[in-house]
Amino acid sequence: MKRCALLAAVVAVAGPLAACGVAPIQAVKVPIPVECRVDVPARPAMPTEALSPGVDLDRFSASAMAEIELREGYEGELRAALAECLNPM
Repeated sequence: MKRCALLAAVVAVAGPLAACGVAPIQAVKVPIPVECRVDVPARPAMPTEALSPGVDLDRFSASAMAEIELREGYEGELRAALAECLNPM
C-alpha cells in the first residue's frame, strides 16, 4: 500500500514537470560552409625574370610592358577564381 501511494505521488509530481521539457519544434536555417573546389591558376613566367644582367634599355622596356599585360591577365584569373569561391550556390 505504501508503495502504491509513493508511486502515485511520484507520478503526480513528475507528470507536470515532464511536460515542461517539451518545446515546439522550430526550423532554423543556418548556412553551411562548402569547400571551394576551384583550381588556382598557374603563375606565368615573367619576361623580366628571364633577362640577363646588362640587357639594353629597349629590350628591358619591351619585357616590362609584356610583363604588365601578363600580370593583368593573371590577376583577372585570380579574381575569377576568388569570385567563384565567394559566390553562394
